[in-house]
Amino acid sequence: LSEAYHALQGAPFEHIPVLDVDRPVGMLSSTDILRLVYDVKGTSDKMLTSMLDHQFNIEDAMSSDLVTLTTDATVHDAAEVLAEGKTHSILVLTDGKLTGIVTTTDLVRYLRDL
Repeated sequence: LSEAYHALQGAPFEHIPVLDVDRPVGMLSSTDILRLVYDVKGTSDKMLTSMLDHQFNIEDAMSSDLVTLTTDATVHDAAEVLAEGKTHSILVLTDGKLTGIVTTTDLVRYLRDL
């Protein structure tokens, strides 16, 4: 879990898909991870890392309520889902396998470039 937390810190992405081989089973964000330890104040990064690895696992933090679309979905389809405001990312699947992720940031950039 600490590896995922460190991968998300300062990364140009905000979500990590959790896969069972090549099929998505969850989605993980730094917010999900920090929710596990929200009441720990003044904790060093080393202590936080140790706590994450010894008290929790990825399944404890990830969201398993996945929002998905298939590769034949349109940009409008993605916009409809993201406009609901319940999620900021959509997993894109082909035959149940992860082929990509569309985020609110991706959608805004797409619209900007039109």
